[in-house]
Amino acid sequence: MGNMAELQTADGFHRFPAYVAPPAGTPRGGIVVLQEIFGVNAHIRAVADGYAAEGYLAVAPSTFSRTGKADLELAYDEAGMKTGFALKAEVDGLPAPGVLDDIAAAITYAAQAGKVGIVGYCWGGLLTWRAACSFGALSAAVPYYGGGMTSEADRARTPRCPVLAHFGRQDSYIPMDTVEAFRHAQPGVQVQVYDTGHGFNCDQRGSYHAESARLARERTLAFFAEHLGG
Repeated sequence: MGNMAELQTADGFHRFPAYVAPPAGTPRGGIVVLQEIFGVNAHIRAVADGYAAEGYLAVAPSTFSRTGKADLELAYDEAGMKTGFALKAEVDGLPAPGVLDDIAAAITYAAQAGKVGIVGYCWGGLLTWRAACSFGALSAAVPYYGGGMTSEADRARTPRCPVLAHFGRQDSYIPMDTVEAFRHAQPGVQVQVYDTGHGFNCDQRGSYHAESARLARERTLAFFAEHLGG
Protein backbone atom coordinates (compact mmCIF):
# COMPACT_ATOMS: atom_id res chain seq x y z
CA MET A 1 0.00 0.00 0.00
CA GLY A 2 1.16 3.49 -0.81
CA ASN A 3 0.59 6.98 0.53
CA MET A 4 -0.06 10.45 -0.83
CA ALA A 5 2.98 12.69 -1.27
CA GLU A 6 3.42 16.27 -2.43
CA LEU A 7 5.52 16.88 -5.53
CA GLN A 8 6.80 20.16 -6.94
CA THR A 9 7.54 21.22 -10.50
CA ALA A 10 11.10 22.13 -11.42
CA ASP A 11 10.27 25.85 -11.53
CA GLY A 12 8.97 25.65 -7.96
CA PHE A 13 5.66 27.33 -8.81
CA HIS A 14 3.31 24.38 -8.64
CA ARG A 15 2.80 21.78 -5.92
CA PHE A 16 0.49 18.84 -6.41
CA PRO A 17 -0.33 15.46 -4.86
CA ALA A 18 0.74 12.05 -6.11
CA TYR A 19 0.08 8.56 -4.87
CA VAL A 20 3.40 6.86 -4.18
CA ALA A 21 3.68 3.10 -3.76
CA PRO A 22 7.15 1.82 -2.80
CA PRO A 23 8.34 -1.75 -3.34
CA ALA A 24 9.12 -4.04 -0.44
CA GLY A 25 12.83 -4.20 -1.20
CA THR A 26 15.39 -2.49 -3.39
CA PRO A 27 13.51 -1.03 -6.37
CA ARG A 28 14.04 -2.35 -9.88
CA GLY A 29 13.30 1.13 -11.24
CA GLY A 30 10.51 3.68 -11.20
CA ILE A 31 7.16 3.72 -12.98
CA VAL A 32 4.93 6.76 -13.40
CA VAL A 33 1.24 5.80 -13.62
CA LEU A 34 -1.04 8.30 -15.37
CA GLN A 35 -4.74 8.42 -14.49
CA GLU A 36 -7.82 8.21 -16.66
CA ILE A 37 -10.31 11.11 -16.62
CA PHE A 38 -11.64 9.75 -13.31
CA GLY A 39 -8.79 10.93 -11.11
CA VAL A 40 -6.24 9.10 -8.97
CA ASN A 41 -9.00 6.82 -7.79
CA ALA A 42 -9.06 3.37 -6.21
CA HIS A 43 -8.37 1.71 -9.54
CA ILE A 44 -5.31 3.83 -10.35
CA ARG A 45 -3.99 3.37 -6.82
CA ALA A 46 -4.44 -0.39 -7.23
CA VAL A 47 -2.54 -0.27 -10.53
CA ALA A 48 0.31 1.58 -8.79
CA ASP A 49 0.27 -0.95 -5.95
CA GLY A 50 0.50 -3.71 -8.54
CA TYR A 51 3.66 -2.26 -10.04
CA ALA A 52 5.12 -1.78 -6.55
CA ALA A 53 4.44 -5.48 -5.89
CA GLU A 54 6.55 -6.21 -8.99
CA GLY A 55 9.46 -4.31 -7.44
CA TYR A 56 9.03 -0.81 -8.88
CA LEU A 57 8.63 2.55 -7.16
CA ALA A 58 5.25 3.60 -8.57
CA VAL A 59 4.18 7.25 -8.70
CA ALA A 60 0.68 8.32 -9.79
CA PRO A 61 0.47 12.12 -10.02
CA SER A 62 -2.81 14.01 -10.06
CA THR A 63 -3.12 15.43 -13.57
CA PHE A 64 -6.24 17.32 -12.44
CA SER A 65 -4.28 19.45 -9.97
CA ARG A 66 -4.09 22.57 -12.12
CA THR A 67 -7.90 22.67 -12.25
CA GLY A 68 -8.11 22.91 -8.47
CA LYS A 69 -9.59 19.39 -8.34
CA ALA A 70 -6.45 17.47 -7.41
CA ASP A 71 -8.21 15.11 -5.00
CA LEU A 72 -11.31 14.47 -7.10
CA GLU A 73 -12.28 10.82 -7.64
CA LEU A 74 -15.07 10.22 -10.14
CA ALA A 75 -17.37 7.25 -10.60
CA TYR A 76 -17.42 5.23 -13.81
CA ASP A 77 -20.86 6.49 -14.80
CA GLU A 78 -22.39 9.14 -17.05
CA ALA A 79 -21.95 11.92 -14.49
CA GLY A 80 -18.33 10.94 -13.91
CA MET A 81 -17.66 10.88 -17.64
CA LYS A 82 -19.18 14.33 -18.10
CA THR A 83 -17.15 15.88 -15.28
CA GLY A 84 -13.99 14.08 -16.31
CA PHE A 85 -14.19 15.19 -19.92
CA ALA A 86 -14.73 18.79 -18.80
CA LEU A 87 -11.66 18.69 -16.54
CA LYS A 88 -9.59 17.04 -19.28
CA ALA A 89 -10.59 19.85 -21.66
CA GLU A 90 -9.59 22.41 -19.02
CA VAL A 91 -6.16 20.80 -18.62
CA ASP A 92 -5.70 20.42 -22.38
CA GLY A 93 -6.43 24.13 -22.74
CA LEU A 94 -3.59 25.20 -20.45
CA PRO A 95 -0.68 27.11 -22.02
CA ALA A 96 2.17 24.78 -22.97
CA PRO A 97 3.80 22.87 -21.38
CA GLY A 98 0.88 22.67 -18.94
CA VAL A 99 0.48 19.30 -17.25
CA LEU A 100 3.65 17.97 -18.86
CA ASP A 101 5.57 19.93 -16.21
CA ASP A 102 3.78 17.91 -13.53
CA ILE A 103 4.55 14.66 -15.31
CA ALA A 104 8.21 15.72 -15.53
CA ALA A 105 8.23 16.22 -11.75
CA ALA A 106 6.78 12.74 -11.26
CA ILE A 107 9.48 11.30 -13.53
CA THR A 108 12.16 13.07 -11.49
CA TYR A 109 10.70 11.67 -8.27
CA ALA A 110 10.54 8.14 -9.70
CA ALA A 111 14.14 8.41 -10.92
CA GLN A 112 15.41 8.01 -7.37
CA ALA A 113 14.70 4.31 -7.98
CA GLY A 114 16.75 4.11 -11.20
CA LYS A 115 15.52 4.02 -14.79
CA VAL A 116 11.95 5.24 -15.27
CA GLY A 117 9.07 3.91 -17.32
CA ILE A 118 5.64 5.44 -17.74
CA VAL A 119 2.21 3.87 -18.23
CA GLY A 120 -1.17 5.52 -18.66
CA TYR A 121 -4.78 4.69 -19.40
CA CYS A 122 -7.23 6.49 -21.72
CA TRP A 123 -6.39 10.20 -21.25
CA GLY A 124 -3.35 8.99 -19.34
CA GLY A 125 -2.44 6.93 -22.39
CA LEU A 126 -2.39 10.05 -24.53
CA LEU A 127 -0.29 11.87 -21.92
CA THR A 128 2.03 8.85 -21.76
CA TRP A 129 2.59 9.08 -25.52
CA ARG A 130 3.24 12.81 -25.33
CA ALA A 131 5.63 12.31 -22.41
CA ALA A 132 7.49 9.64 -24.41
CA CYS A 133 7.91 12.21 -27.19
CA SER A 134 8.98 14.97 -24.81
CA PHE A 135 11.34 13.61 -22.14
CA GLY A 136 14.70 11.97 -22.66
CA ALA A 137 14.65 10.86 -19.01
CA LEU A 138 12.20 8.06 -19.81
CA SER A 139 13.46 4.57 -20.67
CA ALA A 140 10.11 3.05 -21.72
CA ALA A 141 6.48 4.07 -22.23
CA VAL A 142 3.27 2.04 -22.37
CA PRO A 143 0.05 3.86 -23.36
CA TYR A 144 -3.17 1.89 -22.96
CA TYR A 145 -5.98 2.91 -25.37
CA GLY A 146 -4.69 6.48 -25.48
CA GLY A 147 -7.59 8.57 -26.74
CA GLY A 148 -6.23 11.09 -29.27
CA MET A 149 -2.78 9.58 -29.74
CA THR A 150 -3.79 8.11 -33.12
CA SER A 151 -4.87 11.51 -34.46
CA GLU A 152 -2.92 12.90 -37.39
CA ALA A 153 -1.13 15.45 -35.23
CA ASP A 154 -0.15 13.05 -32.45
CA ARG A 155 0.95 10.18 -34.64
CA ALA A 156 3.39 12.59 -36.29
CA ARG A 157 5.31 12.99 -33.02
CA THR A 158 8.68 11.31 -32.49
CA PRO A 159 9.13 9.10 -29.40
CA ARG A 160 12.38 9.43 -27.47
CA CYS A 161 12.18 6.01 -25.82
CA PRO A 162 10.83 2.54 -26.68
CA VAL A 163 7.01 2.44 -26.74
CA LEU A 164 4.51 -0.41 -26.41
CA ALA A 165 0.92 0.62 -27.20
CA HIS A 166 -2.24 -1.35 -26.34
CA PHE A 167 -5.55 -0.86 -28.20
CA GLY A 168 -8.94 -2.57 -28.32
CA ARG A 169 -10.25 -3.67 -31.70
CA GLN A 170 -13.81 -2.80 -30.65
CA ASP A 171 -12.94 0.58 -29.12
CA SER A 172 -15.59 3.07 -30.28
CA TYR A 173 -13.41 5.99 -29.14
CA ILE A 174 -10.35 4.94 -31.15
CA PRO A 175 -11.33 3.61 -34.61
CA MET A 176 -9.14 0.83 -35.97
CA ASP A 177 -8.33 2.74 -39.14
CA THR A 178 -6.60 5.37 -36.98
CA VAL A 179 -4.73 2.64 -35.08
CA GLU A 180 -3.49 1.24 -38.39
CA ALA A 181 -2.49 4.74 -39.48
CA PHE A 182 -0.58 5.12 -36.22
CA ARG A 183 1.12 1.75 -36.76
CA HIS A 184 2.15 2.81 -40.27
CA ALA A 185 3.45 6.19 -39.06
CA GLN A 186 5.30 4.66 -36.09
CA PRO A 187 6.97 1.44 -37.26
CA GLY A 188 9.27 1.50 -34.23
CA VAL A 189 6.36 1.31 -31.78
CA GLN A 190 5.14 -2.11 -30.68
CA VAL A 191 1.37 -2.02 -31.29
CA GLN A 192 -0.79 -4.70 -29.67
CA VAL A 193 -4.50 -5.01 -30.47
CA TYR A 194 -7.01 -7.01 -28.41
CA ASP A 195 -10.49 -8.25 -29.30
CA THR A 196 -12.21 -5.98 -26.82
CA GLY A 197 -13.26 -2.37 -26.31
CA HIS A 198 -12.15 0.76 -24.51
CA GLY A 199 -11.13 0.62 -20.85
CA PHE A 200 -10.49 -3.12 -20.91
CA ASN A 201 -7.85 -2.94 -18.18
CA CYS A 202 -10.13 -1.44 -15.52
CA ASP A 203 -11.94 -4.01 -13.38
CA GLN A 204 -14.30 -1.30 -12.12
CA ARG A 205 -15.77 -0.68 -15.58
CA GLY A 206 -18.33 -2.67 -17.51
CA SER A 207 -15.84 -2.81 -20.40
CA TYR A 208 -13.32 -4.76 -18.32
CA HIS A 209 -11.98 -7.78 -20.21
CA ALA A 210 -9.98 -10.02 -17.89
CA GLU A 211 -8.05 -12.02 -20.49
CA SER A 212 -7.01 -8.94 -22.48
CA ALA A 213 -6.02 -7.16 -19.26
CA ARG A 214 -3.95 -10.16 -18.17
CA LEU A 215 -2.15 -10.45 -21.50
CA ALA A 216 -1.51 -6.70 -21.77
CA ARG A 217 -0.09 -6.61 -18.24
CA GLU A 218 2.13 -9.61 -18.98
CA ARG A 219 3.49 -7.87 -22.07
CA THR A 220 3.88 -4.58 -20.20
CA LEU A 221 5.84 -6.14 -17.35
CA ALA A 222 8.14 -7.89 -19.84
CA PHE A 223 8.64 -4.60 -21.70
CA PHE A 224 9.55 -2.75 -18.51
CA ALA A 225 11.86 -5.55 -17.41
CA GLU A 226 13.64 -5.34 -20.76
CA HIS A 227 14.10 -1.58 -20.76
CA LEU A 228 14.37 -0.69 -17.07
CA GLY A 229 16.47 -3.66 -16.00
CA GLY A 230 16.61 -4.59 -12.37
